Amino acid sequence: MFDPLQPVLILLAVAVLAVVVFRLLRLPPMLGYLLAGVLIGPHALGWIADNDETRHLAEFGVVFLMFSIGLEFSLPKLIAMKRIVFGFGTAQVTVTIAVVIAIAWIFHLDWRIGLILGGALAMSSTAIVSKMLSERAELNSLHGKQVIGVLLLQDLAVIPLLIIVPALAIQANTEADDFTAMLMLAMLKVIIVLMFVFFIGQKLMRRWFHLVARQKSSELFVLNVLLITLGLAWITQMAGLSLALGAFLAGMLISETEYRYQVEDDIKPFRDVLLGLFFVTIGMLLDLQVVLENFVWVFVILLALTVLKIAIVAGLSRLFGASASVALRTGLNLAQAGEFGFVLLAQANEIALIENSVLQPVLAAMVISMFLAPFFIEYSDAMIQRFYSSDWMHRAMQITSIAAQTMAAQSHVIICGYGRSGQSISRILEQESIPFIALDLDPYRIQEATRAGESVVYGDAARREVLIAAGLMRAKVLVVSYSDTVSTLKILKHVHELRPDLAVVVRVQDDTNIDLLKEAGATEVVAEIMEGSLMLASHALMFVDVSSVRILRRIREIREQRYSLLRGFYYGSDEMEDSNEKNSPRLLTITIPPDAAAINKTLKDIDLAVEVTAVRRRNIRGLLPTDETRLESGDVIVLRGTQENLAAAEIKLLQG
Repeated sequence: MFDPLQPVLILLAVAVLAVVVFRLLRLPPMLGYLLAGVLIGPHALGWIADNDETRHLAEFGVVFLMFSIGLEFSLPKLIAMKRIVFGFGTAQVTVTIAVVIAIAWIFHLDWRIGLILGGALAMSSTAIVSKMLSERAELNSLHGKQVIGVLLLQDLAVIPLLIIVPALAIQANTEADDFTAMLMLAMLKVIIVLMFVFFIGQKLMRRWFHLVARQKSSELFVLNVLLITLGLAWITQMAGLSLALGAFLAGMLISETEYRYQVEDDIKPFRDVLLGLFFVTIGMLLDLQVVLENFVWVFVILLALTVLKIAIVAGLSRLFGASASVALRTGLNLAQAGEFGFVLLAQANEIALIENSVLQPVLAAMVISMFLAPFFIEYSDAMIQRFYSSDWMHRAMQITSIAAQTMAAQSHVIICGYGRSGQSISRILEQESIPFIALDLDPYRIQEATRAGESVVYGDAARREVLIAAGLMRAKVLVVSYSDTVSTLKILKHVHELRPDLAVVVRVQDDTNIDLLKEAGATEVVAEIMEGSLMLASHALMFVDVSSVRILRRIREIREQRYSLLRGFYYGSDEMEDSNEKNSPRLLTITIPPDAAAINKTLKDIDLAVEVTAVRRRNIRGLLPTDETRLESGDVIVLRGTQENLAAAEIKLLQG
């Protein structure tokens, strides 16, 4: 008796297990889905049959993937990157397809197979590359912008390829003139659909979404998104095109409305689940027996795929004006196969355009290349520096430039990131005549800041040598003004190794990683969501007739509980008027040297006459001091008090 629930449970159990393992290994979940498909497919354990029902369901994964890609496309974004996208990106896809067709001709394969394989191998993994570039804070670097531009064009190139592949299946049984006419007709259909999207569809879509949104029903909104996505996909399929094209156009229509981000959040669960199922079905196509029998061919194809893509991408990058090191970095980032390559091969397999003996080694090589992609990207710096001394010179020049601007700086502030938060901090520091140096990775932002006379330089704050050049050893405080936990943890690691006594203030969006950052060495972590909530609450209380004094007291209490370093700093208005600059409390950070008299003494024994707010020991933060806390060599003590009392306390702690 057939139980329809059993294959679903098997699929879910294996997929969940594979994704958990791959997340623990910090590898993309997509690879876990592929491996799960290999294991449970008909060519391995045989737990799931490779039938039409499974493939049809998986096709919806491609539909929602194309819909999400469409949401990311906007005309202003494409126009801003037109040279990289339409110049570099078009050249990369075209040259790769041409090279693969030439190789297919050498091996006496049909040119149609060469075209399909060329289109599939020209793609790179948007999911893997964009995620790793983001984690490495390289999206705004020179090679990062080239990589993103090429990935955008590859996503666009899928549309004509999805039109051409079905036409190739018919071409074998028709005359050349008939085939050309069919292809021209398909392209004409696409042009008509695009004209409808840009000139009519946008206005209709915005008005329709306004109508749906006014009903204030979340389930109606989600149903409407599903209707638009699947409806346009069905229309393009009925017109002789693909489901994926309709979904892409639906995403483009919605991307021009103000509901884009809400739609993206609503559709994400459907997309991720169905896309995972699609990659499972791709894994099911892989026949390990055929792969093992053709192991040499798999290795040759993998080597050719990797080397050729690096050579093509790096060569084109050089033609478009990049340095040798940037060009090679771009090539290493795009050396793997991509998600849409599987889409094209799956489509070609369904219409029997590629024989299984050719498909299996190519599939295996593509999957292995995606497994290798994170390692290529992670170790790209080491490979570049090994082969290009000029890259080392370029980095050395950057470091020299940073060091030249900070050479005379003493007790300055290092601002990591010069976005809106970093710029706001710099304005306040300028008003207080406090020197600062800001590090940023956006060359355009740096150009504008430099013209305005700001002390901003190009540099990755997560790199040890950049921090040293920025005067880390002489700085008074370091501020991380951007919200990137991975990059911030790298900065904190370098600061702990080089200047464990340096105060580090970190910005985060919410309180999710506050404990992690404090354990890593952050002196204080400021969550935007909390400060925003306090301002919202204070304004709301004003409108319900709560006195301003009571509101300020409540805000002060909450801040004192949250920010230990500022405890006691929030006075009422009368107290602030009576206090003067000299008697106002300050913070002082002191590192206990090996020969200090305070070693092995308790805070009660020393009697500092100031408040000890924190004791940091061997990178352990949050050590709450008491009278019985005994000091050790290397401890970092944070004191709070008046300027006079802090000076006296410093003498007591540091005297030998």
